[in-house]
Amino acid sequence: AEIVPVSATTGRQIDLLAGLLLGRMPPGPPLYPEGELTDEPEEKLVSELVREAALEGVRDELPHSIAVVVEEMIPREDRPEDRPLLDVHVNIYVERDSQKSIVIGRKGARLREVGTQARQHIERLLGTPVYLDLHVKVAKDWQRDPKQLGRLGF
Repeated sequence: AEIVPVSATTGRQIDLLAGLLLGRMPPGPPLYPEGELTDEPEEKLVSELVREAALEGVRDELPHSIAVVVEEMIPREDRPEDRPLLDVHVNIYVERDSQKSIVIGRKGARLREVGTQARQHIERLLGTPVYLDLHVKVAKDWQRDPKQLGRLGF
């Protein structure tokens, strides 16, 4: 119905074309129920938050050598309803002992930092206080082993 000359090289009239196309598109059904931002399970989101915190500041040493698996997320039973606490048990897998030392840091300082940062993000995401239990384990050459890749969720 309309002719719009555009230039991909200069970007001329791209915004105009996009606006015209959007105006002609019929509204589609919502992709997620109201209030939900993703279809990923909470465990996946938690593992990504822990992985992000673990890679912070050490991306050069451990570019893709970290896999994170949430073993369990369970509400603590002995807590009153008005003061819930969620126990989150997480394993961080690396390929070599030297990488394990990097993630843990001197006297565990780096791992404490990872735990603090990840816990804060997880509490914001889930809206409840969290006890985050982190363990670093070596899964030798997990990136090259199809069996281990499957076990780690890849």
